[in-house]
Amino acid sequence: MSPSLAAPEPARERAGRGRDDACPGALRLHAADDGALARIRVPGGLLTAEQALALATAAEELGDGALETTSRGNVQLRGLAADAGAELAARLTEAALLPSLSHDRVRNIVATPLAGLDGGTEGGIDLRPWIRELDALLCASDTARALSGRFLFALDDGRGDVAALDADVTLIARPDGSALLRLGRADWCAEAVDGPRAALRAAEEFVGLADGAWRVREADPDGTRLAARLGLTPRPLPELTGRRPVVGVQAGAIGVGLRFGRATADQWRALAGAASAAANELRVTPGAPSCCPVSPRAWHPGSPPGACAPTPARPGRAPPPAPAPPAAPSRSPMCAPTRPQRWRPPTSPVPCPSTGPAARAAAATPPAPGWTCSPPDRAAT
Repeated sequence: MSPSLAAPEPARERAGRGRDDACPGALRLHAADDGALARIRVPGGLLTAEQALALATAAEELGDGALETTSRGNVQLRGLAADAGAELAARLTEAALLPSLSHDRVRNIVATPLAGLDGGTEGGIDLRPWIRELDALLCASDTARALSGRFLFALDDGRGDVAALDADVTLIARPDGSALLRLGRADWCAEAVDGPRAALRAAEEFVGLADGAWRVREADPDGTRLAARLGLTPRPLPELTGRRPVVGVQAGAIGVGLRFGRATADQWRALAGAASAAANELRVTPGAPSCCPVSPRAWHPGSPPGACAPTPARPGRAPPPAPAPPAAPSRSPMCAPTRPQRWRPPTSPVPCPSTGPAARAAAATPPAPGWTCSPPDRAAT
């Protein structure tokens, strides 16, 4: 069945597993108890401030007014009408978030969140060119359309954080611009001169041997069959002991933890405002806090380090007020310090952490009901 823009699309039957995977997409909506659910792929978790604002507006006008992040760094909208698909697709296309209708669910790419931001000695290679190239190659490949919605690419800058996420095809960047290619759960890797093209070729070859399997580990647990088809020469897999982002201010970025991975549209706009004041970029990270690149312009004037920029006003409207604290058990997104503690929300809808006197004073203030600082929770894949 071809993708429908008007109604949820039922999962297709598929040999080997009985039916196709049921992963939702931007076009294949999932019928949930609270309405239709759309999952918007965000390759590498990269969003411009304008794209983040477009998602917030879509959540508010088409859905239940909230956005969810997933463990693969994608974004979900809930509470959609069954016939909202066409309008949502049009909005996503205009925001450059849906470049191919036929490849919507296969654009599953996670990347090292801090790549190119923190200048770390463990990695520090900017992966954005690879992310964009691999996404473009996928969308141009007719063969790649047959990949499962669960097939996952991981691009690691060398520090080893996303290389451990059980992806189907993993690229580990090297300082000379080449890559190490790992297939599924193989305990070996192979050298690749052109990382993105090597990753695409591996995925296309997997389609030829999958026989209904969704993941490489199901069809080729040790990667030897794919290696033979690709003509790879195995070499030892390097030890990968990288670190992942934390909630709070860190080198090059602010880590923002979302309670249950969920944010209101106004809180999402606050994040977009902070991103706009910095590098015009927001990174939705896989299974970790979202990151805004750091810039002095991102701080609210007169506030201590860690206070996010105010929510931008929407055209023709007054600036939105700070949302009321949600009822338990749902909690609004909070930036937490490294040690969980009670927190009173300031005027910014998404407060960010500070380690100075202001933070200690706020920690000593009794919290408003329903608001706590806590580490982020993993959302559904």
